[in-house]
Amino acid sequence: MTEHRPYRVGYAPGAYDLFHIGHLNILRHAKSHCDYLVAGVVSDEMLEQAKGRRPMIPLVERLEIVRSVKYVDAAFVETVPDKVDTWKQVRFDVLFKGDDWRGTPKGDKLERDFAAVGVDIVYFPYTVHTSSTQLRRALDVLTADERPAGPLSAELR
Repeated sequence: MTEHRPYRVGYAPGAYDLFHIGHLNILRHAKSHCDYLVAGVVSDEMLEQAKGRRPMIPLVERLEIVRSVKYVDAAFVETVPDKVDTWKQVRFDVLFKGDDWRGTPKGDKLERDFAAVGVDIVYFPYTVHTSSTQLRRALDVLTADERPAGPLSAELR
């Protein structure tokens, strides 16, 4: 007999760039709350549109990494900015996010949008000591000497 979890289909969207323990924690916690977990991997183009930069790791590699995590039942490539449009394709019961979204304008909008279609938002503790942003900054500092001189590389020295 399998254990029944509170939700049937869960959705855990993210860039999953520079995969780290925070990503693993979100996926592990998400799977403990649903029978079937879909990880949404944001496309390179969507990341560039949302954050103004491309990911360090290309989509095909991020997708393969996420698909290989034992907590993930399926991976889905996000190609549209509106999560409700993604929901129309994936049909999940719950969306999981890091608690750094809770109480923010983006988090509040997510809650309103999904309340209208009966989807819960569940927040998990954000892994403060490790983030892709911190890893990217460290890589930028480490590779500053390898880049041609310019305004950005001068700031990093």
